[in-house]
Parts: sequence; C-alpha cells; structure tokens
Amino acid sequence: MTISAPPATPLEPYVLADDPVLDMLNTLANIDGVPWDFWQVDADVQAWLVRLSWVPSDSLPALEEGALLNAARELREVIRELVATRKAGRPGNPAALNSFLRKAVSHPQLVWPSNEVPRLERLRKVQTAEQFLAPIAEAAAGLLVDGDFSLIRRCEHPECILWFYDRTKAHKRRWCSMALCGNRHKVAEFRKRKIR
Repeated sequence: MTISAPPATPLEPYVLADDPVLDMLNTLANIDGVPWDFWQVDADVQAWLVRLSWVPSDSLPALEEGALLNAARELREVIRELVATRKAGRPGNPAALNSFLRKAVSHPQLVWPSNEVPRLERLRKVQTAEQFLAPIAEAAAGLLVDGDFSLIRRCEHPECILWFYDRTKAHKRRWCSMALCGNRHKVAEFRKRKIR
C-alpha cells in the first residue's frame, strides 16, 4: 500500500526540539492540519537515527522487515505518553519504558588509543530492534527524571502537536519554530488587524 504525504510535507522529520528525545516525538506531526508519520518503513527510522547521531550509518542489524519500524513507533508512543503525563504533573506508569530498558544489553569498556587520553565507551549487544533503540529509551528515562518540565512544552499553535525544550535565555519560547508556527501566528494576527 502506498501512503501519500500531504502536499507540503517536508522530506525529513523536524529537528527543532532542542532535545533528541523530544525530536523523536516530533517524527509524528500535523502538516497543514493533517497528521503525518515520518516513519513509514524501517529505512525511515534508520535514517532518522543516523541523522541524529544515535547510530552509525552502517550499524543496523539484520532484522525482520518492519521490526525496527514497529518497535520505534511503540517506543515513541510510550515516551509520548510518559512525557505528557509528567508535563501534566500526574503520576505515570513506567512499565512499558522499563520493558524497553530491560532488553538493553550493554557494558562499559575502557578505550585507550595511543597518544590519547583513555575514555569509557558503552558497548551494546544489538540483535533486536528493542536493543537497537535502547539508547533512546535510556535517554527518555533520563529526560523524565532530570528534565525541567517547566521548560518542556508543546507548541502553542492550536494545530501543532510538536514538543520542544525551551533552552532560550528568557525561557519564553512559544512555538516549535518561528519559521513554521511562529510565522503562521504572525500572519494570522496581521490579517486580524487588516480586517478591523
């Protein structure tokens, strides 16, 4: 089945949240009022993971077709629910995220290249889609614990569903992007003034 994107759909998901976990949530967006999932096939998820430097471009394990897409969409919705619950100040149920975290198999390894300082790197076992997505699940857990939810917001445009972390100096960011929703708001306000 071929899925048609709305006519003005960008080719890639927006990366404007100032937090990679929130950027994951933004892979599902409203484009001209129409819901659009930027993840249609495994390759879309992999391209996004590479684009945001979660994984190297050549690291996708051999998975059953659709496994990465299904796991990524499931994780995205688990994170979306927990972020919205935390933002609303309600208690959340971490069971689904903990399920992803339990599947992660990793360990630290000391790396000490010649003429460089030693560093720790985390080596991960990657045999399943859930293990492949484990770094995002870990980052989401970190965001839920350590994030300043007074600065984690949804865009104020009524048709927009995008999230962002307001890291501006004054903490007065209202829009996912001035070029997208901020501009739409300015145009609408201008039209209101012209009609009066």
